Amino acid sequence: MASPFGGGLHPAFFGMRHARAKGNEFPNNGGSIVGDTLIESEASPVCTGRRAIANVDIPGLQSRLCSISGMSRPANQRTKMLRKTLPILVALLSLVAFLPPTARAADYPTRPVTLTVAFTPGGASDVLARIVARKMEQVLGEPIVIDNRPGAGGNVAAEAVARATPDGYTILAGNNAILATNAALYKKISFDAEADFAPIGLIGSQANILVVNPSVPAHSMAELIALAKERPGKLNFASSGYGLAAHLAGELFNEEAKIDIVHVPYKGAAPALQDVIAGHVQMMFATASSVVSHIRDGKVRALAVTTLKRSSVMPEIPTIDELGLKGFDATTWHGLVAPVHTPKDVVAALHLALAAALDDASVKTSLADLGVDIIGGSPEDFAAYIHAEIPKWTAIVKASGAKLD
Repeated sequence: MASPFGGGLHPAFFGMRHARAKGNEFPNNGGSIVGDTLIESEASPVCTGRRAIANVDIPGLQSRLCSISGMSRPANQRTKMLRKTLPILVALLSLVAFLPPTARAADYPTRPVTLTVAFTPGGASDVLARIVARKMEQVLGEPIVIDNRPGAGGNVAAEAVARATPDGYTILAGNNAILATNAALYKKISFDAEADFAPIGLIGSQANILVVNPSVPAHSMAELIALAKERPGKLNFASSGYGLAAHLAGELFNEEAKIDIVHVPYKGAAPALQDVIAGHVQMMFATASSVVSHIRDGKVRALAVTTLKRSSVMPEIPTIDELGLKGFDATTWHGLVAPVHTPKDVVAALHLALAAALDDASVKTSLADLGVDIIGGSPEDFAAYIHAEIPKWTAIVKASGAKLD
């Protein structure tokens, strides 16, 4: 954009202390003279004792336009001065209105950031978000406010953030359901996981552990698959809900192992797990945080984990991949995204804060207690991860026949 002073932006916008305009030398205290108008920088109050014409508020620079001629001039001269000054003021205000987002992002953040969580307070996703947010706000220097917006498997929160102003002050705690599964699972969805979001970073994954009731005559995954093939349609697996990660992990297991175990959905992980412990249902793919204590107490038997690498929570449990179903990966993963078109330097600032949080010893301990294996990586890594997850889960959803309104 052309400057009202000719050429580029006026030197006062960059806090320069010395320059020249119309033969007048700028004062050494940081002010700038344009005709009969003095531009006062935030750090150098040169309007003292002079008449302030207007305040100009530019992100990163607050200035005032002042008359350098004082109030002692005759009224007709002051009127002429005002006529000279008004076009400059209008031009400056126009510059403020049309500054590009990257220019405005230089001092990000300057106010609290809202982190939208798609699930109710107290759940694993909410607790994880709060652990990470508390450290990130220390790095950013501004509070991070948690906004819980449950509903439609995370779609309510995702749609709100996708439509938010892309300035870095509204971000989303996303997971595999929101960013990879829901597009195929729901008949109606008003956001695109790739087109509507700018990835900030992947936080980590929560392993799902395949557990069976101790009465089931299978002490390994191979024995369970053999048993299921002997009794097609006779074994059941519980899940925390239709279309959720535990359900889809079971459907993927059916598909990859070429077996037929029947899905029994519950309203939440707790009642599902209780029925597995009671023996009403034979097995379940349960999150590590919900089932580890029951494994240690002998209430359920762990056969395998659904991650490609063994979980740090219980490293003695082998992966489904290493037990023969190559490439099997059905984890619950979490990451942060912002609305698309958020300035790149704002995304970079958020990513650096996230990376610092994930490298913090107390955060590592808290996430490990929650059953989370930290992954991290760049925004580009996270974008590639989302891109690879979408077709995988789309195929699983289609194979399962799951569909929600």
